[in-house]
Amino acid sequence: MNNVLQYLCASASRYPQRTAVLDDRKAYTYEAYYDLTRRIGSGLAAVTGQRQPVGVYMEKCADAVAVFMGAVWAGCFYSCLNTELPGARLQQIVSVLEPEVIVTQQSLLDRARELFPQTRLLTVESLSEEKVDADLLDLRQARAIDTDVLYVNFTSGSTGVPKGIAVGNRSVMDFIDCFVPLFGIDCTDVIANQAPFDFDVSVKDIYSALHAGAALAVVPRRLFSAPTQLIDFLCDTGTTTMIWAVSALCLITGFHALDYRTPETVKRIIYSGEVMPLKALKEFRKHLPDVLYVNVYGPTEITCNCTYHILEKDRDYADGVPIGVPFPNEDVFLLDGENRLVEDPDTEGEICVRGTALALGYYRNPEQNQAHFVQNPLNPNYPERIYRTGDLGKYNDRGELVFSGRKDFQIKYMGHRIELEEIERAMNTIDGVERACCLFDEKRSRLKGFYVGSIDKDALHAAMKKDMPAFMVPGILRQVEAMPLTKNGKIDRKKLAEMAGGR
Repeated sequence: MNNVLQYLCASASRYPQRTAVLDDRKAYTYEAYYDLTRRIGSGLAAVTGQRQPVGVYMEKCADAVAVFMGAVWAGCFYSCLNTELPGARLQQIVSVLEPEVIVTQQSLLDRARELFPQTRLLTVESLSEEKVDADLLDLRQARAIDTDVLYVNFTSGSTGVPKGIAVGNRSVMDFIDCFVPLFGIDCTDVIANQAPFDFDVSVKDIYSALHAGAALAVVPRRLFSAPTQLIDFLCDTGTTTMIWAVSALCLITGFHALDYRTPETVKRIIYSGEVMPLKALKEFRKHLPDVLYVNVYGPTEITCNCTYHILEKDRDYADGVPIGVPFPNEDVFLLDGENRLVEDPDTEGEICVRGTALALGYYRNPEQNQAHFVQNPLNPNYPERIYRTGDLGKYNDRGELVFSGRKDFQIKYMGHRIELEEIERAMNTIDGVERACCLFDEKRSRLKGFYVGSIDKDALHAAMKKDMPAFMVPGILRQVEAMPLTKNGKIDRKKLAEMAGGR
């Protein structure tokens, strides 16, 4: 078997009666889950060909993960069609994906018919009743290879058309085979899944659980607007592992939910997506001092993450937490503007990655592939792809990689080159600021700062002027109740810009 099904098969064999996946409505043992995925796979294999996309238009639940695995049994790959996305966006995604079949739930069937009138629809309920066709599944698996696509995740595209990032089985297995033992995840763990299934943070949840024989607890989406109920869920499920976006962790600290109840079973918190505000980190460490905290970094195009830093208890992170060192079998390096290798401390370069974990590329998008998945300029001898992240980094005096911003967030203002993240980091250190974001209005040449917190604008402006040069202090400061977020849990800068209007 040359794909992620080897994780499911091994865990079902070793731990048949352990919980595999659960949500707020049902729970499956590994034995039952194995059988369910094969029934779904048999139904899919009967109606679609090898290496074809399967759209999954379902609410986030345990059954959705079973459909993902069913697609792999059928020799296909899956793409999650997030039900929270606007209909027009979903139709754009499907127009790029062109699936022969979309799997949905009975409760969503009418809506799916409206959205996808030209595509064959199947329900998870009907697929779950299929008989296992072992011969057909064996035939599909005999033809499977490890570079077959596992999933396609869609992100926003600069042209207005979503970009599909195709990730192969081998890339996921290369990463997960390192990730699970590195952080000590095993069959006794309960991994609380926060991320949407069309966001690659969820890939770590799903495949770490299947690899280790751990339980995957799918956190209901509604709980992220009810912090105390969210904490109850973590406590009641005995959650040990949180692989979460920074924004979700900030939701807990912003509402002081850890004062209500502390999830004492948590052993490790692995976070990513954005810079973690030190105030939020300190709040978690105050309530959960013995937890393993890990900062991980990497875009979807390199399969989840490429670097990590395990936080040290007695280390002062006033200057920020580094993104650390590469995961095994990944080479992460910096290139300057002339494509020369950057090795000197405190010298900035673009973060680039090479290795098996690289995605296969953008789905049906040769122009973007040529722009970002490029020949390694350091290797003129044979074809070797690297991925140019568009992120900037530098090495500190310990040899650790430090994230220093986006190439497209680096601005020229009043004659000075400025990283917007540097302004945000300074704002986040000020008492009374819970979270901050800075934008540059290029048309009006204005810096605009947004923040969540109790401090008033005048006091914040005065505090920033004390420690920052005048050209880095936003001329416009705006207090907001909460930061608007993208579907991936990152601050939605476009929405903030719209909120600011012409001011």
